[in-house]
Amino acid sequence: MNSAWMEMAAGRGALGIGLVVAGVVVVVLLLGAFVVGIRGKRRELPTPRPDEQPRLPDGGPVRETSERREPEEMPRSQDRLTPHELKRHGSRTSASQERPRWSEGSSGSFGGGGPGGH
Repeated sequence: MNSAWMEMAAGRGALGIGLVVAGVVVVVLLLGAFVVGIRGKRRELPTPRPDEQPRLPDGGPVRETSERREPEEMPRSQDRLTPHELKRHGSRTSASQERPRWSEGSSGSFGGGGPGGH
């Protein structure tokens, strides 16, 4: 085994030795990362048991609400308004909650290529 190392060092010079050293360094780094990963996994909290899992609220699942909103208009003023002088919300509930529908004969999409409803 020792003669093989000598032949490689003599025949190919420092390049062969450099490649072997680089390979050993990569293997050592991979083993070190594996050990660090195992130690970190051992420090983690265990997975929750079935009785520790989240439960639905007593009233059942929470439902999503859908409503039409319209923008709050910017107040007209002679003076420039600073951000702290503006209202908190940028929109409000629309007076009409009826869903808008496409015009008859329209594709319903921008740039759809149809003749449009106009």
